[in-house]
Amino acid sequence: MTMNSDQAKGKLKEAAGILTGDEKLENEGKEDQLAGDAKSAIQDVADKVEEAVDTVKQAVQKD
Repeated sequence: MTMNSDQAKGKLKEAAGILTGDEKLENEGKEDQLAGDAKSAIQDVADKVEEAVDTVKQAVQKD
């Protein structure tokens, strides 16, 4: 699985927060990562639905 932009941005913010001792920035980074995880999960579901629709279309066209 590749990292999306929110996940990458979150990792950078979290690391910067840890390095500078800025808890707010660290937490923002964690939130960004969670948002990225959610977007990835939603995209995975959308891809699976699209595959299922394509499979049904192919089955219908054969008949």
